[in-house]
Amino acid sequence: MADTTNILTLEHPVLPVLTQRRSPRAYTNQPVPADALKQVFAAASSAASCFGEQPWRYLVGNRETSAEAYNKILNSMGEFNQVWAKNAPVLVVSIAKLHFSHDENPNAWARHDVGQATATLAIQATELGLQIHQMAGFSTDKIREAFSIPAGYEPVAVFTIGYPGDASLLSDALRDKETAARTRKPLAEFVFEGGWPGLQDERYDQADV
Repeated sequence: MADTTNILTLEHPVLPVLTQRRSPRAYTNQPVPADALKQVFAAASSAASCFGEQPWRYLVGNRETSAEAYNKILNSMGEFNQVWAKNAPVLVVSIAKLHFSHDENPNAWARHDVGQATATLAIQATELGLQIHQMAGFSTDKIREAFSIPAGYEPVAVFTIGYPGDASLLSDALRDKETAARTRKPLAEFVFEGGWPGLQDERYDQADV
């Protein structure tokens, strides 16, 4: 069952699952079934990539079945993120393979393609009633050391996977972020047909959910 908390309202209609995707900080302790995890990562595999390289790699820490990996990922995070992320049942690191397999040339689009795969994963998760919260607040050095990640591969982001929980159980500051109105820039601010416009201002006041 899809999560229908804090639905995003857009200026044009889109698939409902896109408006339901969000980045919660409140999670239940309900484990994520193995089949559901396989589905979300299968969705990632459907994403487009340059030369079909599929440069994404995912390190998964499941609190129930791979607790050591879970703790390694958790310990790589900044304290602010650990406070709430420790409640999610699954933690994941997305990683980019930085060279093409067919000729070993640098893949300048690897991180872009990892982002595409993770975005696709997030939509599948939402369809299953799960949510993910992607984070930049982690130490790539800690991840690299903890998992012996070789040269040529770069950690991109860390994210949670789990069933969204009760925001009232969060601290005041986190609850405010969880329940803040979700808004997005109008299309006119980022879609430019025919040429580059002379925008006067960029807006950075949008809710971070």
